[in-house]
Amino acid sequence: MHAMATVEDCRAALLKLAERLAAKAAEAREKLDFDRSLACRVTDLGIAFHGQLKDGQLSGLTDGDDPRAKIKLTSSSDDLVELVNGQLNVMSAWTSGRIKIEAGMLDLLKLRKLL
Repeated sequence: MHAMATVEDCRAALLKLAERLAAKAAEAREKLDFDRSLACRVTDLGIAFHGQLKDGQLSGLTDGDDPRAKIKLTSSSDDLVELVNGQLNVMSAWTSGRIKIEAGMLDLLKLRKLL
């Protein structure tokens, strides 16, 4: 039995995700006009983080939820870490209900290019 991912694991995963988004955004900058607030809720730990996704880069990552965020990602701590580490496919995780993404349709399409 493995230990559940911790708050620090989740924070580190989101920072790693931010780096990956920045790298992909650099490739797609001309095609990507994307400025959205993002909230990530980690269900099993009862915690949340929020930040700003701008031009494909995640900045200002802070503890706490943002109920007004335009993009809301909800997952377990382990699924979040696996998703960021490339062990969990975002589309299959989303369609199977392992992760929940609440966003407008156009935002979902743009997000898909980044993830």
